[in-house]
Amino acid sequence: MKKAIIIGSGFSGLSAACFLAKEGWEVTVLEKHNLPGGRARKMEQDGFVFDMGPSWYWMPDIFDRFFTAFGKNTSDYYTLQRLDPSYRVYFKDDKIDIPADYEQLKNLFEQIEKGAGKNLDAFMKEAAYKYKVGMQNLVFKPGVSLTEFLDVDLLRGVLKLDVFKNMKAHVGRFFKDPKLRYIIEFPVLFLGAMPNHIPALYSLMNYADIKLGTWYPQGGMFKIAEGMHELAASLGVQFKWEHDVTHIQMQDGMAKQVLATHLPSGKKYEYPADVVVGAADYHFIESTLLDKPYRSYTENYWDKRTMAPSCLLFYVGVNKKIPGLQHHSLFFDTDFDTHGLEIYKTKSWPQDPLFYVCAPSVTDRTVAPAGKENLFFLVPVASGLAGDNEALRKSYFDKIIKRFQQQTGHSIESDIGYYKSYGITDFITDYGAYKGNAYGLANTLNQTAILKPALHSKKIKNLYYAGQLTVPGPGVPPSLISGELAAREIIKDFSIT
Repeated sequence: MKKAIIIGSGFSGLSAACFLAKEGWEVTVLEKHNLPGGRARKMEQDGFVFDMGPSWYWMPDIFDRFFTAFGKNTSDYYTLQRLDPSYRVYFKDDKIDIPADYEQLKNLFEQIEKGAGKNLDAFMKEAAYKYKVGMQNLVFKPGVSLTEFLDVDLLRGVLKLDVFKNMKAHVGRFFKDPKLRYIIEFPVLFLGAMPNHIPALYSLMNYADIKLGTWYPQGGMFKIAEGMHELAASLGVQFKWEHDVTHIQMQDGMAKQVLATHLPSGKKYEYPADVVVGAADYHFIESTLLDKPYRSYTENYWDKRTMAPSCLLFYVGVNKKIPGLQHHSLFFDTDFDTHGLEIYKTKSWPQDPLFYVCAPSVTDRTVAPAGKENLFFLVPVASGLAGDNEALRKSYFDKIIKRFQQQTGHSIESDIGYYKSYGITDFITDYGAYKGNAYGLANTLNQTAILKPALHSKKIKNLYYAGQLTVPGPGVPPSLISGELAAREIIKDFSIT
C-alpha cells in the first residue's frame, strides 16, 4: 500500500486525506496543533467556544458535494440553520438587515433606489450563470495546463463570465446608490484587491450570498473540521497531533521522508512517504522544509505576489446579553474606499477601519454560558505590516468597541469578561503564514488558475500542494476543493500498488 504524508489538517489537508484514503492509500496527517481545522480551530475559555477563523458558511452545495462523495451527508456530522436576516450592515446614519427571502430583498433594494429591484433580478441572472460555470467547472480545474480550459461550452461562455471586466464597473451597471453598491461589493473584499481590480466573474459570490444563503452549523464552524476529521478517521487516516514538521528529506529527486518533532516530548520522528501533500502554507513549506535546490519559486517571486488581507481578530466574552444584535454585522460606518486603499494600495495600518462582528451566541446557546454573549471582532488589514503588537491591537479594539457601542446603542466595555487578540504575528507563529496573511493569495486576474503557484511541485515528482496559496484560491469551499484536486492529481499520477 502506498503511503501519503499530509502536512497540515486544515480543510484542504482533511479533504486530500479523505479522497486519498478512499482510493486505498495509507494516509498519515501531521498537525502542529492538538486538534484539526488549521485556521478553523476552536478555542474554549471560561465556557465560551470561539471559532478562531472562518465564521461564514456560504456555498452549502460545495460542502454537500464533499460529504456525498463518501456516501455521507452534512447532516451526519452537523446541523445547519439558515440565518434570517443573513446579516446586518451598519452605515453612518442607518442600518440595513439583509433578509434571507429574495422577494423581500428585492423590495428592500427598490425602496432604497427606484428600479433597483428589477436590476437585482438582472444582476442575479448573470451571477447565477457565473456560479454555475465557476463553482461547477472552473474551480475543479487543477491549473496544470491551458488545455484544461479548451472546453467548447466554457470558451463559448467566457465573455458572459466577465473575466476581463472589473467588479466595481460591473456593479455600477446595475446600482447607483452607494449603500447598495457596498452591500453587493462586500463579498469580494477578502479576495485580495479592491472591487475595481477583481474580475466581475466573482459576482458569483453574490449568488452564493443572496440565493444560496448564509448558514450556521450548530456548535460553530469547527463542527465542519470535526466532521471531516471523523470521516477521515473512519476511512483509516492516521493523525499525529502536535507534530511540528521540520524537513522534507530528499532521495534521488523524490521526497522520501517527512521529519517532525513531537512538541510536548521533543521526540523526533521520521515518516517515510511515497507522496507528500503540503497542506500548510505553501511559502513556508518551500522556504523552511525544502532545501534550496528543490524550491519551485524564489523569494523574489513570492514577494511580488499580491496577497489577500490579514486581519486583527478579537475574541470577546461579554457577561450579559446584547438585545437586538444579529449573528453577523458589518460596520460600514466609515469610508469603504479609504480602508480598501489602506489594505491593497498603500499597505498601511488603517486610520478608521471598517470591521465585522460575529455573535454566534445569538443563534447558538452552546457557545457561551447562559446570559452571556460570544463576540468575534475582525478588522481587515494588509498582509506584511510591521508593528503588530498588543498595544497597537488594543488601540484598534478601543476604536471599534466605541463605534460598536455607538451603532448598537449598547455599552459593553465594563462587561467584558474575556478578551484575547490575534494578529499578523500569530498567523506567522501558528500557521507559518506568508507575511501573516489570513486569506491566502489574492484572486486577481494575473493570479488565477494556471497563474497561481502550481499544485504539483515543479521540481519534485511526488510533492503536491493544497490550500489557499494554490488553486482554486482563498476561502473554505475552495480549500475543500483544493484538497480534492491535489488528491485527484496524485491518484492519476501514481498507482497505489
